[in-house]
Amino acid sequence: QQQGKFQPLDQVVLDSEYPSCPLLLKCADVKQYIHHVTEEKEIGSQKFHKYSQEKTLKWLKKKVNQTVKALKSNNISVGERVHAATYISGIQITDTKEDYVRYAHGLISEYIPEDLSKELLKYLGLPELKSLAPEPPLKKRKLSDVPVEAEEDYTKFNSSNLKTKKANSKMSAAQKALAKVDKSGMKSISTFFSSKPKASK
Repeated sequence: QQQGKFQPLDQVVLDSEYPSCPLLLKCADVKQYIHHVTEEKEIGSQKFHKYSQEKTLKWLKKKVNQTVKALKSNNISVGERVHAATYISGIQITDTKEDYVRYAHGLISEYIPEDLSKELLKYLGLPELKSLAPEPPLKKRKLSDVPVEAEEDYTKFNSSNLKTKKANSKMSAAQKALAKVDKSGMKSISTFFSSKPKASK
């Protein structure tokens, strides 16, 4: 985008962020349509090109208008408000021409540098949208080093009573029957896994 210099095409189609950009010149369409964004000068048998922002903006405006036409012909509702078949007292809210142009500009802007997008906005005669006043940030709670203490004394509930109530309510009929059995003389299961006492010599 060096203004004011006519150069060979391979030196015009360059981008430091995209080193493979010159490969575009292998596409026949690029050479055919490069005149939309550059001025041409023929010296002898060789053509030289110079980037022209004016020509670029003019060409991009055509693209915006084509996009607007496509949006309208496909009945696509655009704009900042949601227009999902909204009716207010029998009157349908419709998109304005500016809504369509602004939306089309947004679509085109996805593929061009930000500074060119701003220039295109001016070229289209659209004012920049002022963002609404930001809402004040939510107040954050201050975290203190003092640990949070419980407001109630939860130990007042007798935990052993709660456990027995839960145990009784969850026992099956077989477990209840087993609980009634006389267990005297029976070994606990844990005795089978404990270490045996050493025999004295």
